[in-house]
Amino acid sequence: MSFRDAHARRPEQARQRKSRVRRERVAAFGSLLVVAAIIVALVLDSTSGSKSHPSKATASAKRSSSSGSRASQPVTATVPILAYHVINVPPSGSSANPDLYVSAAAFSSQMAALKANGWHAVTLDQVEAYWTRGASLGPGKPIVITFDNGYASQYTNAVPVLKQLGWVGVENLQVNGLPPSDGGLTDSQIRGLISAGWELDTQGMSHADLITVNTSQLSYELTTAKQTLHSQYGVPVNWFSYPFGHYDATVIAAVRAAGYVGATTIVSGWASAQQNRFSLPRLQVLGTTSPAQLLSQIASAKATTTVPASFSGPGNA
Repeated sequence: MSFRDAHARRPEQARQRKSRVRRERVAAFGSLLVVAAIIVALVLDSTSGSKSHPSKATASAKRSSSSGSRASQPVTATVPILAYHVINVPPSGSSANPDLYVSAAAFSSQMAALKANGWHAVTLDQVEAYWTRGASLGPGKPIVITFDNGYASQYTNAVPVLKQLGWVGVENLQVNGLPPSDGGLTDSQIRGLISAGWELDTQGMSHADLITVNTSQLSYELTTAKQTLHSQYGVPVNWFSYPFGHYDATVIAAVRAAGYVGATTIVSGWASAQQNRFSLPRLQVLGTTSPAQLLSQIASAKATTTVPASFSGPGNA
């Protein structure tokens, strides 16, 4: 090839090089566009996912939170508490109040009537757990069956009936003043109650009328009884039952200060979480109460519960 021909072809070669460079640049730019499009798509998909999935997670969390809130919220249901004393017939020629005596046969019939109408017995500690934490009280209608003073007949006549039903009771034991020779529970029987699943609570050291005693005696009745029973039987003693049903603001404050969870009265009505824990009402069951009357008493008391700030009237407890 001559110098002239080579020189003539240089412009053509330059144009070809420029054209090739342009094609390469276009191809590279196109590749960049494809990569950019892929990145944008991935970002959009990630953004979309972060918008949708957290909403699902949030909804799930809300459901979980809502469910958890319901479980931890105090329960408002009311529960009747029955009060019994001697589960036996009155002794012949006795001057004792016959209202305090419910025969073993009558007690059995009353419990059968409760069972037939959907009731089942629970303890005060179980009710408190239900009110404060939503703990289960089982199917059916819960009722608390308390026994005052610590009579031996509560062990010999009430335990077999309740045990047959799969139920438990609450023993409000006075530490002193009712020895076995006077019809009181023996140490072995008290331990038998606990073994049967009963809750052990108290009416103080000597069943004193607390609105009449001085500050020192009040503290002794409350604190010493709680400590003595806990030390002797190794179970918590969380509830107090007012002797004679008598209480006032001073007594309530002392019961609270002694470390009790609450206290029961003989004011008629159903107990609820909204009431003062230290003046929960109870329904007294008398010797003349028939099964039908007991059911009626329970039903009618639900709508008439009014707990006074103090009580010093007549009553059995």
